[in-house]
Amino acid sequence: MKRDYGIEPRIEHYACVVDLLSRSGQLSKAEKFIGSMPLKPDASIWGALLSACRACGETKIAERVSQHIMELELDDPGYYVLASNVFAALGKWDQVKSIRKSIVARGLKKEPGRSWIEMGNKVFAFGSAEKFSEHYQEIRNFLDELAALMSKEGYAANVQYALHDIEEDEKRDWLCGHSERLAIAFGLLKTDPGTPLQVMKNLRVCRDCHTWTKFTSKLMKREILVRDANRFHLFRDGSCSCGDYW
Repeated sequence: MKRDYGIEPRIEHYACVVDLLSRSGQLSKAEKFIGSMPLKPDASIWGALLSACRACGETKIAERVSQHIMELELDDPGYYVLASNVFAALGKWDQVKSIRKSIVARGLKKEPGRSWIEMGNKVFAFGSAEKFSEHYQEIRNFLDELAALMSKEGYAANVQYALHDIEEDEKRDWLCGHSERLAIAFGLLKTDPGTPLQVMKNLRVCRDCHTWTKFTSKLMKREILVRDANRFHLFRDGSCSCGDYW
């Protein structure tokens, strides 16, 4: 790059290479590439690899990368949350608690998950596990009915994405309270059959909610567009435009 074009590679260029290797499933090669970099890896470098590790279920590399992220002492709580998610998926709750303590000690605050859906020129907002909404009980009843239908189609909640060291039933209930599910369920209840839904979320959609929305789009025969912190997801007939990588 420098020889042919006279361009000195910057950290962003290295991050692109890591992302390309990670997206192609070459996680070990990506990790070795990071180790050979002449520049000190920053959060964007480690974050790209860690996201790929989560997507591919590569726990050993993910654990090492999470440790590197923790050592950076960042001011952005998002990377701490990403590392916390990895340890939670591994069932390493001591590390999860340690990360949460670090977030508090540094005076950082995790942004609460919120989702919005527009219907009839009015915007409705939902927070994760929000119980004070006037529509909450109606939504939860509908989610329970939908869960019964989805289980017959093969869906089972992936409770490793519930970030609490609690009983399995409680984890499933906690996942049902994620803000995008509440918004989607509300949209299904309040719009005519076949009407496309558009939802916006301020955080990254968790993998279980992503799977849940795929099942929902197929069962309810709806097109569901979700804009999260990473990208647009267009769910249609049980599949997503992102190809399950985000």
